[in-house]
Amino acid sequence: MKITIIKPPSGGTVSAIASKSHAHRMLICAALADKASFVKCIERCDDINATVGCLKSLGAQIVHDGVGFHIQPIEAPISRDMVSQVCGESGATLRFMLPVCGALGVSAKFIMQGSLRERPISPVLEQLSINGCEITMAKGDISCSGQLSSGHFNILGNISSQFISGLLLALPLCAGESIINVEGKVESMPYVTLTLDALKVFGIHADMKGARASKGAVYFVQGLQRYTSPGDIMIEGDWSNAAAWLSAGALCGDGFTCSGLNLGSSQGDMAILRQLERFGAAVEYEGSEVTVRPASTKGMQFDASNTPDLVPMLALIASVSDGETYINNAGRLRIKESDRLHAVTQTLKTLGADITEVQDGLVIRGREALRGGMVTSYGDHRIVMMAAIASIVCKEPVVIENAEAINKSYPGFFEDFKKLGGEIGVEG
Repeated sequence: MKITIIKPPSGGTVSAIASKSHAHRMLICAALADKASFVKCIERCDDINATVGCLKSLGAQIVHDGVGFHIQPIEAPISRDMVSQVCGESGATLRFMLPVCGALGVSAKFIMQGSLRERPISPVLEQLSINGCEITMAKGDISCSGQLSSGHFNILGNISSQFISGLLLALPLCAGESIINVEGKVESMPYVTLTLDALKVFGIHADMKGARASKGAVYFVQGLQRYTSPGDIMIEGDWSNAAAWLSAGALCGDGFTCSGLNLGSSQGDMAILRQLERFGAAVEYEGSEVTVRPASTKGMQFDASNTPDLVPMLALIASVSDGETYINNAGRLRIKESDRLHAVTQTLKTLGADITEVQDGLVIRGREALRGGMVTSYGDHRIVMMAAIASIVCKEPVVIENAEAINKSYPGFFEDFKKLGGEIGVEG
């Protein structure tokens, strides 16, 4: 699908879509619980659908009624036949469901698509193998069988926080106490906190010691805990995707308001507010609404270790801010849906930015405006959003090839784009 931005959005109010990070965790907890749950989550996307499909293949009954998911949990005994876990391109689905299936003693084949086959998974496979699971790989897919046992799990903290979250979701089901030792710097720590919050909602406890980002952390998880459904659960608004509209507010004269956000959220990408303020944008809060209006923005330095998904939008703002911006500790972006550091660099450079890619970050020298032009999505939903929002500061039209990548997290993005005053042309 090719999208041509005929007219950029001019401002207004948009509702935050449901957080897929929050939804993954709550859906899994609900499927492991003692009784039925209702998870209010109006929006669906490819990644959420992947997790739902995997849970259904394990026996959970899940129905979406247009407002949310009605979930009847997985019942024992689960079939001894090999079950398919179709993960699509969702890293969270794969990294969460692998240890969960191991804890349930299910034989499962994990089917991956697209860039997911290139993303890191070996650290968690090694730990599952050490602790009772049999792992085999064939034709790019992973098969896991056997019973995951409690014990010691050693995980590097600088590859993916999803490895930690997957173990935290699974180990309460095992017999005996487990210890997760996270070695070295813990990156994306807010996502682990989001997992711990979800576990608490369902009555599961994990004790944490350390948890200093630069020193590592240790988690103690007691076995044979019971997931207890609270009944109804509300999925939070997504700060990661709201960042696109809030960043647009820093670029457009009328400003943008995003509603349905939790200002007390554990989602790390709520940091977009602080970073926009550091650039110099005007940020206002009222209840669950955040409004961002433009001001004279200036370059800054941004450490992306905890919130790497903010890099595309912050790089865009930097490209039209006075002075230089340095984004560092962003090396993990090379193992996302794309090599996102390279994709951000090439996309913004094509649109007219002065940007240089370095090993673990970006150096951006601001210009008054960008030129525009034709770019590709690199198969990455966040590149689609960045390029679309960039049209606000481009003198010529922006054309995005392979824009269907947006469906991974935000299928309704271009509908909201139009509601906010934008006009687009669609081919294919």
